[in-house]
Amino acid sequence: MARLAFAARAWSVLKVFLSFVFLFCGLGSCFGQVFLLAGRVVQAIDGQPIAAASVFWARLGASTIGAGQSTKQYASRTKADGSFQLSLPADTCTVVVFAFGFSTIIAPAAELAKQGTIRLQPLGKEVDAVLIERQRTERFGIGRLRSVQDFGIYEGKKSEVIAVAELAVNAATNNPRQVYNRVPGLNIWESDMAGLQLGIGGRGLSPDRTSNFNTRQNGYDISADALGYPESYYTPPVEALDTIEIVRGAAALQYGTQFGGMLNFKLKQGVKERPFQATIRQSAGSFGFLNTFASAGGTLRRAPIRYYAFIQHKQGDGWRRRSRFAYDMAYASVVYSPGRHRLQAEHTAMRYLTQQPGGLTDRLFATAPTTVLRQRNWFGVSWHLPALLYSYTFGSGWRINSRLFALFASRQSVGNLSPITNADLGGPRTLIKGRFINLGNETRVSKPWTIAGLPITSIAGLRIYRGRTQSQQGLADATDRPQFSYANPANLENSDYAFPNLNMAFFTEHILPISSRLNLVPGARLERIDTRANGYYKNTVRDAAGNIVIDQKVESRSRNQRQLLLLGLGASYKLGPNTELYANANQNYRAINFTDLRIANPNVRVNPAMKDERGYSADIGARSRNKGRLAYDVSLFYIGIQDRIGLLLQTDSLLFNDYRYRTNIADAGIAGLEGYAEYELYRSKEIRNDSATNSSQIVVSYFANVATIRANYIRTFDASIRNRQVELVPPFTLRTGVQMQIWRIKTAFTVAYTARQYSDASNTRFSSTAVNGIIPAYTVADLSAQYAITKTFQLEASINNVFNARYFTRRADSYPGPGIIPADARGVFITLQAQF
Repeated sequence: MARLAFAARAWSVLKVFLSFVFLFCGLGSCFGQVFLLAGRVVQAIDGQPIAAASVFWARLGASTIGAGQSTKQYASRTKADGSFQLSLPADTCTVVVFAFGFSTIIAPAAELAKQGTIRLQPLGKEVDAVLIERQRTERFGIGRLRSVQDFGIYEGKKSEVIAVAELAVNAATNNPRQVYNRVPGLNIWESDMAGLQLGIGGRGLSPDRTSNFNTRQNGYDISADALGYPESYYTPPVEALDTIEIVRGAAALQYGTQFGGMLNFKLKQGVKERPFQATIRQSAGSFGFLNTFASAGGTLRRAPIRYYAFIQHKQGDGWRRRSRFAYDMAYASVVYSPGRHRLQAEHTAMRYLTQQPGGLTDRLFATAPTTVLRQRNWFGVSWHLPALLYSYTFGSGWRINSRLFALFASRQSVGNLSPITNADLGGPRTLIKGRFINLGNETRVSKPWTIAGLPITSIAGLRIYRGRTQSQQGLADATDRPQFSYANPANLENSDYAFPNLNMAFFTEHILPISSRLNLVPGARLERIDTRANGYYKNTVRDAAGNIVIDQKVESRSRNQRQLLLLGLGASYKLGPNTELYANANQNYRAINFTDLRIANPNVRVNPAMKDERGYSADIGARSRNKGRLAYDVSLFYIGIQDRIGLLLQTDSLLFNDYRYRTNIADAGIAGLEGYAEYELYRSKEIRNDSATNSSQIVVSYFANVATIRANYIRTFDASIRNRQVELVPPFTLRTGVQMQIWRIKTAFTVAYTARQYSDASNTRFSSTAVNGIIPAYTVADLSAQYAITKTFQLEASINNVFNARYFTRRADSYPGPGIIPADARGVFITLQAQF
């Protein structure tokens, strides 16, 4: 009956969505007229014609035309006399006029038609077309993905693109509170001062190691196991990032079935206008923080080869004692792009070791938050990510992209996992190891074509992914050193499992224009999932005195095969050249994690009969491009989850200790409103000169993002859970701030507020072990500044947690706890950058 009721609710949501789509259809005609744009492109200084300039409909994407390719679909190149002729769906279409070495013009077709002759201003250096497009859409440091970009369709979807270079943030510490402060609806965990692990969750989903997002780097997976263990132990350093792309739940059809959507880190590439450029950044700060970052890159035109590489080392002592860390990373990328081919080879290597002082009880956090209750806990990670990316453009307009990637990684933790109320009196520690070997390929094809004079864009892809996770748990030595070796490797005391898995998926999406203003975006994903578990665990029961009553070794072999068909539909309606309405609805799915199958932890127990989560997500919103003084994106969303996996507070019947019980809690409904707006308060005229930055300007902007979310368990036979709030969902978040650029100085002051939230589905207010309980509301402020001293040198400074707020964002049931994990106190950081 619960399934039927859930299906009925899903159908109701779908009917509302279809009504919205049909309302759009009434706003425009079914077919539009072709608009013919003709003119000349000349140099603004002397009127000389510019040959081979690209004139194209902006939706095609600058990367396609700017790379030197041509297309018959709504694109043209100027002749020797600068003349061109271009067919477009309507006179409201946005057109890009681009030529290397000249400024780029982006304007509605009707406006260009009136001009006739288009005059381009020369630039002092060659400018990359993709960079120009990004600067247009990300004027405030955040924008959105184009309708079609990098072999993905984003029409009708909610997306954000963070342009890292445009932000005044503390890049050396990877502070997510600053980096993601313009993205609404995020709940952020803060567990370390150096951003070693990213923990963000959107729209009422858990932030635990960003596991509810499909996390990628340059378009390929980087999590431990994208299917069975999608946790991100590796986070690319902000200093090496060009942009961060976020697509919400509607990304499930293209990027995996998760409810959270897709998160993609795009690393920098070597500068295009020089054969070599080097950057060195040295940072120092509070609590013994040191960071060294060095990169080199450039473009060899004769080859043609573009390359980029960096190394990074950072270390620190941490705000609390026994929380020191050491981190090393290296990355190298080479792009070879002759003619229509583009081949990119890259490799990422990262490792770090950190000591973890454990969690706190509520009383200790209130009275002595720097207290250390665990002195023998350590955590180590090693990550290797090789990848080979290839793309080719056929003369007929077909494009193909193939991404071959692999992961060879491990995580290991050793320490005392007993409740934080138990003193650590020595003895053998618990050691948990995970080894991950994954190999995957994702190949996509795209094709623009026309029906009745209107453009249709189609993308289809095939994904093959094979992973193997080895998970072990047993006893280690009794020292306080980071020794990650078992005392009895041949017969582990807790468990030893292998989790092989195979995932195959076919997906397709299309942009179908109903008129020149209205687009529909249907899509489908066919998924096959095969997961296995082979190994054993030990069932050990002790009495009140600690004596072993039962010690049983249980062999286990299981296999779970699923075939899924997920459907989705999106829509967008252009109110004008820079404003649109959008909506989407699609099905989602999330498999249980490998850690949900077997783990021995006195603070948490797992229901071995758990089921996968199923459900759907829907959006409806309005947004504007970042053109002019105001940019905004406001949306309503709903996520329905059947058999949501969560945490309950239970009490041990033998020792009467509190613990978390992980199981399918109930069906959950998550509804919310989220919005972002930024307004340019003031912009002075730009004054060109021969100073360090070649320009002088004053720009002041104010931003705010807000989210209000209502998340409840809506169907359950457990009366203690019915209508309870879903855990780890703050009902209200607000992040706001002012960013100023005063000539060569850029500053930002931001404030983040997060409302009170619960840490378990029982909505427990307090527990003796501090694993469960309320996470109180908190407010944190940050101040950052950058000063371009010369073309070569730049000075950066930041104060994190300006007002020294005392707060915490999570209660951990294992590492780095158990118990309350306090956030860092006020810290000051300084960076000197030299670029040659």
